Amino acid sequence: MARATNAVASRKRRKKVLKQAKGYYGHKSTGFRTAKEQVRKSMEYQFRDRKNRKRDFRKLWITRINAAVRQFDLSYSQLMYGLKLANVELNRKMLSEIAILDIKQFESIVNIAKKALADNKQNS
Repeated sequence: MARATNAVASRKRRKKVLKQAKGYYGHKSTGFRTAKEQVRKSMEYQFRDRKNRKRDFRKLWITRINAAVRQFDLSYSQLMYGLKLANVELNRKMLSEIAILDIKQFESIVNIAKKALADNKQNS
């Protein structure tokens, strides 16, 4: 009886890994064993960095909003608290875009937050 080697499936699996490793430096793109390790590691990095990208963008938006709101003698945390009191539901991404592109509109949003903060201080 002939020996079964599973050659077709093995070749297919190796080709799939080497195709994913295309463009890697040195032996990582041609050698199966090192390519397999690098592809696995690359997928771990991809998974991790998809989460980190969200974190990094949120940090960027907060920094932009803080820089813009400081011009109006307010801090980022005071602005966000004032908007919460005023029931303004704008997310940080949109606030950041407004701060960059339309400073007059952003100033009106800041004034809404200031008014809500002042009203809250009087009621307390």
